[in-house]
Amino acid sequence: MSTIEANTVGAFISLGKAADILGVSVRTVRRRVASGVLPAFRSGRRMIRIRINDVEKLLRRIPAADRW
Repeated sequence: MSTIEANTVGAFISLGKAADILGVSVRTVRRRVASGVLPAFRSGRRMIRIRINDVEKLLRRIPAADRW
């Protein structure tokens, strides 16, 4: 999947691509899917896909240092 396709609204990505975006292992992504924190969709028997928007929602902004 190209960068343009991955950035479109509602685009689906693989577990490996989601892990790369989040900077974690595929195993961690699978755990988040299993716990219900990250919604995922099955396409066929084995293929699991995740919406790029759902991956971005997991990332939280860190407040500015003066607010701590």
